Amino acid sequence: MKIAVLGAGHVGPVLARLALGAGHEVAIAGSGDPSRIEMIVGFLAPGAKALTAAGAVADADLVVLALPWHRFSSLEPGAFAGKVVVDAMNHWPPSAEPLGTSEQVAARLAGADVVKSLNHVAYQDMDPAAGRAVGVAGDSPGAVEVVASFLRDIGFDPVPVGPLAAGRLLEPGSPLFGGAARRQEFETHTKEQS
Repeated sequence: MKIAVLGAGHVGPVLARLALGAGHEVAIAGSGDPSRIEMIVGFLAPGAKALTAAGAVADADLVVLALPWHRFSSLEPGAFAGKVVVDAMNHWPPSAEPLGTSEQVAARLAGADVVKSLNHVAYQDMDPAAGRAVGVAGDSPGAVEVVASFLRDIGFDPVPVGPLAAGRLLEPGSPLFGGAARRQEFETHTKEQS
C-alpha cells in the first residue's frame, strides 16, 4: 500500500519506519516546506519521501494522522475524500467534548472513512510492535479491515472495539490509554461499554 503519514514529530517517523519495514511505500509530511524535514525523515525513516501534506495524501491508499491535535484544523478537508484515514491523534488535555476526537475528525473530513487507532500507544513502545494489542474503532467495516490489515503488517495485534464513538475507549482518561493492555483487556472493556 501507499501510506501517507502526516506528522514528523515522535509518532510519525516511527510509524513510517514500521510501514517501510513491512514493504509499504511511505510519504511523510510535517507542517510547511518538506525540505525542513528531509534530514529527520532520512535519519528516522530512511526510504520515506518527505512531501507536503497534499502531495502525501493525493496518492495514498491509507493516511495516518499523527500530528498534534491543534494542527489538524490546518488540513484541507477535501483532500481526504475517498481515503481511509487513521486518527492517531490525542486532545491534550483530555477533551471534555461529548464527541471523541475521531468523531470530530470524521465530521470535518466528510467523505473519508475514519478509523481510530494507535493514539493510545506511546511512540517509544511502538518499535518493535512485537504483537502488541491495539484497539481499532470505526464505522466502516471495510475501512476497519484495511487498517487492521496494515496494523498486522507492521507487527501489531488489532482488536476491534466497536464503532467510531467507541474510540473514546482509546483516548486519554481511559484505562486502555498509555498502558500495555492485552487483547483480553480490550475485549473486556469493549463488552463493559456496550
